Amino acid sequence: MTHAFEPEAPKPAGEGPDEEGPHEAPRPSDTPARDANILGALALAVAERLDMATREAAAHGGSAPAALAGLATFLDGSSIDTLRKPLGLTHSAAVRLVDRLTADGLVSREPGEDARSVAIFLTPAGKRAAEEVHQSRMRALSDVLVPLSATEREQLTKLHERLLGGLTGGRADAGRICRMCDSEACGHHEGRCPVTRAADAAEALAAASG
Repeated sequence: MTHAFEPEAPKPAGEGPDEEGPHEAPRPSDTPARDANILGALALAVAERLDMATREAAAHGGSAPAALAGLATFLDGSSIDTLRKPLGLTHSAAVRLVDRLTADGLVSREPGEDARSVAIFLTPAGKRAAEEVHQSRMRALSDVLVPLSATEREQLTKLHERLLGGLTGGRADAGRICRMCDSEACGHHEGRCPVTRAADAAEALAAASG
């Protein structure tokens, strides 16, 4: 197997794609496995860029950038239990995260809906940090798209919309998928977000089936 860091062996003289004929059989690499492998490599590369960019913007690692971004869009005023779910955290891990963000003046604890709960709100400093997380994320993603033309970007977005719809089985999925999204950029408030549309359709289907 030839990897990106290994040079390909030269082909013997007289061997080349033009001599294979117009009905060349698919090579072993021209399979769904190759499609999936390339998607995995791209997903990892993009995830690493986003992690680095948002970690620096928030001055916190782990789930902190996503917590700030989520609080700025759809989680502000949530209980710790509500906050932890899209972040994939246990209750104790979420408490420790809120403790760190509170100590840095990024969030505040306020009385919750009942005597036993608290509501988490962004402070002014937290709102600025969340905005920087969103902007850093957008810059990192925009850099990834630089090699594509406007037409290619449009085509890619349509494919992304289909894939996101296929990954969304309800509102819980939507919360996890969109925890760092810019809801203005995706068109959520105009009904254009593919994740929200898929979540609504899944919830409606579940309700009708129940």
